[in-house]
Amino acid sequence: MMLRVLVADDQDLFRGGFSMILDAQPDITVIGEAADGAQAVRAAIELRPDVVLMDIRMPNVDGVEATRRICESTAARVLVLTMFDLDEYVYAALRAGACGFLLKDVHRDELVRAVRVVAAGEALLAPTVTRRLIAGLARSGHPVPRLRARLDELTVRERETLGQVARGLSNAEIASELVVSEHTVKTHVSNLLAKLGLRDRAQAVVFAYEAGLAVPGAHSQE
Repeated sequence: MMLRVLVADDQDLFRGGFSMILDAQPDITVIGEAADGAQAVRAAIELRPDVVLMDIRMPNVDGVEATRRICESTAARVLVLTMFDLDEYVYAALRAGACGFLLKDVHRDELVRAVRVVAAGEALLAPTVTRRLIAGLARSGHPVPRLRARLDELTVRERETLGQVARGLSNAEIASELVVSEHTVKTHVSNLLAKLGLRDRAQAVVFAYEAGLAVPGAHSQE
């Protein structure tokens, strides 16, 4: 299946470069470009892309607000690209509905992989972004009581799965950790997202830390 991508960036050089890299792939086609957030929202609603490659700092409507509007109005999955890995952008982008967050110095192969991963329903965060996100959540204080209470809605296996998702593990890695099939993991992930009202794995990571299920520093890869 051909993946349809919309590229939104106010800088011609970046926008053109990303489009060229992605359009060169046999399974990806760039169906449109946008030079600001307002254009990105209009194009997403009109063209219905599978993935929107979204810059954060753009005129008129910034990338965070554009992401929020696109996620509310379409089924497109938003992959944020920025030169800035500051905490506030990570939080804002993820809470607006972004499924992935990468820095603009990403290697072209990583960019292509990221688009495919996000299109497949996975979440993707650059390692430096993940560390900042977790550190920020650690500084936010104690778990939010109302979120912690919602963990009771999950089965034991779903809670275990959520904890592994928060570690950034893939379905295959979670299956190995819990000694179950990958299909079973997919089912658990789907169920816990539905029960908690979460859009995707990126939001599940934030939820797990804010609810106190996952603890920063508990695993070496964090």
